[in-house]
Amino acid sequence: MNSHSILIGVGAVLASVAASVVLAQSLPRLPDGHPDLNGTWDNGSGIDFLHPQHLADGSICVAGCDAPPPAATPASSAPARARPPRNFPKYRPQYLAKVAQLEKNQLKFDPVLHCRSPGLPRIGPPDKIVQQSGQIVFLYDDVSGDFFRIIPTDGRPHRKDVDPSTLGDSVGHWDGDTLVVEANQFNDDSWLTDNGAFHSTELTVTERLQRVGNTLHYEAVATDPKVLTEPWKVTRLAQLTDVDLVEATPCIDKDLNHVVDGTHHDNPR
Repeated sequence: MNSHSILIGVGAVLASVAASVVLAQSLPRLPDGHPDLNGTWDNGSGIDFLHPQHLADGSICVAGCDAPPPAATPASSAPARARPPRNFPKYRPQYLAKVAQLEKNQLKFDPVLHCRSPGLPRIGPPDKIVQQSGQIVFLYDDVSGDFFRIIPTDGRPHRKDVDPSTLGDSVGHWDGDTLVVEANQFNDDSWLTDNGAFHSTELTVTERLQRVGNTLHYEAVATDPKVLTEPWKVTRLAQLTDVDLVEATPCIDKDLNHVVDGTHHDNPR
């Protein structure tokens, strides 16, 4: 490598460091010096993935629809957006049959379709954050209802006097400008994601949230050595919005009694 290449490399590193310093300095902060994560964050949760099409015979296609010719496609009936590559947990061989069975019978077994909590990390990044010195509150407006988490950030350990739950027990700390939330004490009543992705009570979840401008970068790593061969990571983005939350529409389980057959119900987040 010649001296010119070295100088270019050093210049790139310095430019990157300078950009990071400017970003850190411009980030909104609370009096305690930590980044201000307060606000409502649009994360595309709920049923935003649905793009129903009104068909010529008067029926409505919700998913897996054939795209009509472009010229005949009204703006309100655009085909569903392309899905990203499947990101699915890797299960130990002895559990693959169980995953397949749950996926095949998702209508019967998916907790969300029975108005229950999605759990972690399926629920994704919070829809609203209320941040105070020593604690932070996550509020969720999900397809199956309203949920919340109160997360201490004052250095206290996990509680040992709480019952296992779908959202677990959480404690947080700051790693520089990144909020790190560690959750444990889960029951096994939720799924990691759609399509039969069950977990055991050995589940732990570590979330990392970082604000970059008006974008919230969210990462969650689920570790469950009993059923998974390796930790499973999911990443999402959320945008700051001035539209505040309202009470979620009540989730009332009425449709499942009218199911004609057990056809798999894909519910991508």
